[in-house]
Amino acid sequence: MIELRKKIDHEVFDYQALLDALEGYAAPRDKITKLLRDEVIVRVKKGLYIFGDDYRRRPYSRELLANLIYGPSFVSLDYALAYHGMIPERVEAVTSVATKRSREFNTPVGVFSYQTTPSLHTGFIRIEQGEDAFLMALPERALADRVRNDRGSGGVGSMKEARQYLTENLRIDRDDLRKLNVELIDELAATLRSRKVELCGKWIKNLGDEG
Repeated sequence: MIELRKKIDHEVFDYQALLDALEGYAAPRDKITKLLRDEVIVRVKKGLYIFGDDYRRRPYSRELLANLIYGPSFVSLDYALAYHGMIPERVEAVTSVATKRSREFNTPVGVFSYQTTPSLHTGFIRIEQGEDAFLMALPERALADRVRNDRGSGGVGSMKEARQYLTENLRIDRDDLRKLNVELIDELAATLRSRKVELCGKWIKNLGDEG
């Protein structure tokens, strides 16, 4: 498979790139079937592939895969909070927000989940990681998405509940909360149309006031 690796340098690639690399074969689709069977390549979802363990040159980017599996989207929520060191838990599933309906994909390389958001226009950055680049929520956006989309831990209807949610439910350190851009959180509260995000932003702005 040396020739295939010469033609495909990236660890994450699509069906068209694979067809282009196999243009010399009379039956490229049959060849793809064999490559999959021999675990030279792994199908993450229809039309999206990575190289198998024995043929990989470098680690593939799960964050890039998340951007490509279902979009438009960017990585946010718990995974992004952990990525930025905001929450203590290790997060296995790669969590994202998307303007389409919520979905979850169980793939050979892990779980990728997506929650619906009304807007993708604010609060993310492009991160370059070696040969790859992916879209990741800023800490403020990841927190806003988490607060807005959380349906299972009770309401945030007051400053006191905002404090409890941030410091007890999510267990975010107060020093980390103080570093957040509260103006961006206010902007996100309006963009995401979330009173809960607005209240959390107000409590962070007046950190130390138990509300």
